[in-house]
Amino acid sequence: MQTATTPSSFRPGDHIVYPAHGVGRVMGVEQQSVAGLALDVFVISFEQDKMTLRVPTAKAKSCGMRPLASGEVVDQAMKTLQGRARIKRTMWSRRAQEYEAKINSGDLVSIAEVVRDLHRASDQPEQSYSERQLYESALDRMARELAAVEKVSRDDAVLKVTNSLASKKQTAAAA
Repeated sequence: MQTATTPSSFRPGDHIVYPAHGVGRVMGVEQQSVAGLALDVFVISFEQDKMTLRVPTAKAKSCGMRPLASGEVVDQAMKTLQGRARIKRTMWSRRAQEYEAKINSGDLVSIAEVVRDLHRASDQPEQSYSERQLYESALDRMARELAAVEKVSRDDAVLKVTNSLASKKQTAAAA
C-alpha cells in the first residue's frame, strides 16, 4: 500500500542497507497497530541472521535505511582498501569503539576503512580476539553489500575484497 509517507525508493524485493544489521531485502509494506496508532511499516528480511525487522515507513530515512551503494561508492570503497592503514596511537578500547561505530554507520567506505586498518597479512603479528571479531564483522558487512550490488555470492565478494587487500601489499612491496 503506497501512502504519502512511504518512500517510493523502497519496493518489495529491493535490497536495502540498514546500518545496524547490514544488507536486507524489503519483503513488503504492512499496516500495524502500535499503541492504538496505525503505522505503515517496511518488513525487511535479513536472511543471513534469520531475522525480520519492521521499520516504520516514516522513520526509514531518519534511521539510516538506504538503498545499496552506487557503483561509484563501491569503487571508492575498493580504493580505500588499497590505501595505507591509518591506525591511531590511542588505547585499543577507544579505537574498538570507533571501529564499531564505523561498522554500524552502514557507510560502505567507512566499513572499508575498518577492513583496511584491521587486515593482517600472513607475515604480520597475530590479531587479538577482539581485533579479529571486528575485522570479521566489517569484512562480512562489506562483502554482503558488494555481493548484492554486483549480484555475486558472498564468498565471491569476500574473495574480491581479500584479493584487493593482498594486491595492496604487492604494490607496496614493488614501490
